[in-house]
Amino acid sequence: MSDLEAYFFGNSGRQIHKWTHYFEIYERHLARFRGTDVHLLEFGVSHGGSLQMWKEYFGPKCKIFGVDINPECKTLEEDRVRIFIGDQGDRNFLRSLKETIPRVDLLIDDGGHLVEQQINTFEELFPHVSETGLYLCEDCHSSYLASFGGGYKHRGSFIEYSKTFVDALHAWHSQNKRLKITEFTRSAGSVHFYNGVVVVEKKVVEAPRHLKTGIPGVSGYRWSRSVLERVRLRLKRFLRKYGFRLP
Repeated sequence: MSDLEAYFFGNSGRQIHKWTHYFEIYERHLARFRGTDVHLLEFGVSHGGSLQMWKEYFGPKCKIFGVDINPECKTLEEDRVRIFIGDQGDRNFLRSLKETIPRVDLLIDDGGHLVEQQINTFEELFPHVSETGLYLCEDCHSSYLASFGGGYKHRGSFIEYSKTFVDALHAWHSQNKRLKITEFTRSAGSVHFYNGVVVVEKKVVEAPRHLKTGIPGVSGYRWSRSVLERVRLRLKRFLRKYGFRLP
């Protein structure tokens, strides 16, 4: 059992509401920040229990920021825990957070779960997360629920939106002008999909390159089966253009 699980199951303080399979995800991605002066921003304060959990988990150097639409949550502030009241669906409010919280290393979106809120928050605040930080969106199963603005293959859902991240990671290699290298391409090191959770780990990404080292086993160019197949496919497309067909 991880330290976070032990805290959660032994919790006798403020209420925490989490899916139990999230703790393995947390441990995998958040452990490297323990003991550092990490600045964490979590949307969705509720009863304040998770903010206290993060404060305990990351240690005395961390700073915790919470966001909630309920003004009563402001009373849950304590040492190294500051809470902002605002509407996650309001882009102006989201932009204002960048002024009041100049540094964010970890962002956890456990807010209203409406797909529009999730997309707005990502678009406004992902660029604000530090270059080696992490963005974690929880309860993405809302993308499959009509009551949250989602539905299977619904174009406006956060899951469908985040599927484009896979293409963006590979934009370096695209021969299609519609897939361009973006700021996301240059700042996202990896994307992880879990049941209900999407994690984006940030890093400074340079154009990929490949090298060869060592002594080749065969002199000259080696016509592998894969190379021959690519030549065949190009020839096939060329001939088809003029009405000829290869088997």
